[in-house]
Amino acid sequence: MPPFAVANHPGYNRLTPFSKFLISRENAMADGSFESATVKSPAGGRLESWKEIAAYLNRDVTTVQRWEKRERMPVHRHLHDQRGSVYAVPAELDAWRRGRAARADEPPKPAAGLSRFEKTVPAITASGFRRWIPLAFVASIVLIVAAYAAFRHRPASQPTAPIHSLAVLPLRNLSGDPSQDYLADGFTEALIDRLAGIHDLRVVSHTSVMRFKNPQLSVPEIAKILGVDAVVEGSVIRDGTHVRVTAQLIRASTDEHFWSETYDRELRDALTLESELAQVIAEKVEVTVTGQEHQRLIAARPVAPEVYESYLKGRFALEQGTGKAGIEEGIRDFSAATQQDPTFALAYVGLAKAYTELGTVFAGSSPAETRPRVIAAAQRALALDPDLAEAHNMLAFVLEEEWDWAGAEAEYQRALELAPNDASAYAGYALWLSCEGRNDEAVLWIQRARQLDPIAVTGENVAWILFLAHRYVESIREARDALAAQPDNGRTLLTLGFALNANRQPGEAVAVLERALALTDGSPAVAGVLVRAYALAGRRSDALRLLADLKRRGKSGYIPSAAFVNAYLGLGEEDQAFGALEQAVQEKSNILQFVKTHPYFDPIRSDPRFRDLVHRVGLG
Repeated sequence: MPPFAVANHPGYNRLTPFSKFLISRENAMADGSFESATVKSPAGGRLESWKEIAAYLNRDVTTVQRWEKRERMPVHRHLHDQRGSVYAVPAELDAWRRGRAARADEPPKPAAGLSRFEKTVPAITASGFRRWIPLAFVASIVLIVAAYAAFRHRPASQPTAPIHSLAVLPLRNLSGDPSQDYLADGFTEALIDRLAGIHDLRVVSHTSVMRFKNPQLSVPEIAKILGVDAVVEGSVIRDGTHVRVTAQLIRASTDEHFWSETYDRELRDALTLESELAQVIAEKVEVTVTGQEHQRLIAARPVAPEVYESYLKGRFALEQGTGKAGIEEGIRDFSAATQQDPTFALAYVGLAKAYTELGTVFAGSSPAETRPRVIAAAQRALALDPDLAEAHNMLAFVLEEEWDWAGAEAEYQRALELAPNDASAYAGYALWLSCEGRNDEAVLWIQRARQLDPIAVTGENVAWILFLAHRYVESIREARDALAAQPDNGRTLLTLGFALNANRQPGEAVAVLERALALTDGSPAVAGVLVRAYALAGRRSDALRLLADLKRRGKSGYIPSAAFVNAYLGLGEEDQAFGALEQAVQEKSNILQFVKTHPYFDPIRSDPRFRDLVHRVGLG
């Protein structure tokens, strides 16, 4: 009887249809008829899932998904429902596989993930399968004996390189429904947040990995760009309240897949699933985890699916970078989550982040409107979960804006304790050091932040710290380098304009700032610095025209007082500048964080009114 001819076995009928199909295929191979006979596959001749397709090709799921994407392997998708299920036709796969082999100049190299035996033993034709069975049995005995002898006398194996850094690439949404992207992105970010709390493991931020959401590069190439030792990749499929997450670990230097697993859970257990994934990854990369870090890794509780969905949609809206409209959409989603479950701490972190974004000079809301909400949301999150590093980081930033310098420093330090490799916390603390006038330390901290995450911590971040340190040439170089990659980034153009003005290059600053003004829909913050550039370039009439426009807009809406401070200082009108500075004190304007270091204040530092201002801000 052929080795797979078990149709008459008592347990045969308990097998799944796909298992029966595999048995029939192996029987066909054993009797030499596989190449010529049509073997009936399950579901009327179709392979109805990635798992079945992978089993048919004798590969793992991730490999066949790569083949579909990069080598046009024939896979079809059901379009009649929202499940996004896939199927393949065995005959089409066989034809594709033969064509793939024929295109090669030599026999195809085994794919990553094959055993050492599969890589070294030549393929056996179907017609000779039965003839090889006795020889294969003898060979297997010989191999076992040889392996045992080798094991007893083997030299010490070379240890694999330790893993100190990791990137979690965006999990793929395989639901077939783009509206479910928020779920895959949310799982990605949550996994990153949990792993970032491990002191001995550098984890690349969500901001940095999102540029590889639809990569055309190989895993080793991506790892080289991100500077990491290993990569996590995987997928998410949602079916009603059920979710399936597949993840695998890949060693960057060799493209070796050294762990893979699939998890099936109800959506209410999403936080538990994230915790399990993070624990397994930490174990597989063999990183040291302290007792406190382990407690944070395993922390999880059930959350209602509608609450978790609202939260993930809020994060997704913020990540899209669609300006004020996206921020307000995020606020609505996070607010919905807090109303549905007032004890869900992460939703309050999301609210704090959204209101922080709303309070920037580009979103156009006043500090009086946004800062109390940031503080309230961050404090509520920490009351529910004191170990949320992101909440500590955001609270530190807003306390800095409120001139609570000691409180801000304490929150930054706590954020760094909880997430010791969080580049955003390093960058925030660098800003705090600049406010304190400790410029050399600030430069070191922002450089360390960029080493930890060279994409999330941009050249614009570094350029601003260098500008405050009066290192204008370096600041200009950093900003220009950043613009080479993102030429339409309004924030970076504004920072470059600041530095060019300070370096006595107002003509170049005008061109840069005019472009920034167009890209930011006439941002008052940009307009104030452009008034200065016009004045320094000898175009005083243009400067006065733009200043008049700012005053007109201020009658019907909020204009940051910093815009007038920059404008009047550029025009050399010091009395009007001090009037604007007094308004900035009442407003607690962002510009007053930098009274000790901002180069534009240098001409008035000896004025008693300015010394009094520094004292009132708490830095004198």
